Amino acid sequence: FVPLERSMRILGIDPGTIALGYGVIDDSPGIIGTTMVDYGVIFTPVRSPIWERLRFLYRRLEEVVEHYRPDVVAIEQPFVAKNARSAIAIGQAQAVAILATSNQGITVYEYTPTQVKQRVADHGTSSKEQIQEMVKLHLGLHTIPQPSDAADALAVALCHLSETHLTNRLAKQKEG
Repeated sequence: FVPLERSMRILGIDPGTIALGYGVIDDSPGIIGTTMVDYGVIFTPVRSPIWERLRFLYRRLEEVVEHYRPDVVAIEQPFVAKNARSAIAIGQAQAVAILATSNQGITVYEYTPTQVKQRVADHGTSSKEQIQEMVKLHLGLHTIPQPSDAADALAVALCHLSETHLTNRLAKQKEG
């Protein structure tokens, strides 16, 4: 009899000030593998001032963390190529997500959109649709999670899991 290692629970976050996606996965060594626990989107009141939306996000994320008790959090970094104003808003939501989770003692990892695409679909220029399809396949789901912010958050969680597995393999190679 070999005892199973403790599973790792990852909370993935796709930040936004109007819609913030979250996805929770568990990784258990052995037969079970990776499973989807839950996903969703926190929608903020659109016409509210930014400070109200950020406070709302902070409180809802605290509730998500308290409910799912993740071991780690993975957050997507903002993509700034086209619209600086939306990148700033996403950055504000990202900062709130970092605070809401790290204040509860959880380690936070950040990944660029290219890193997420590379780890989930093996190609850094994959389309949003390809990434969502890979999320469905990786988690053995019948349909792509909706809305897309939730699927994106699951992709961020899967990215962290892939990064963790790669880091562990490389560490074992150095040891052996």
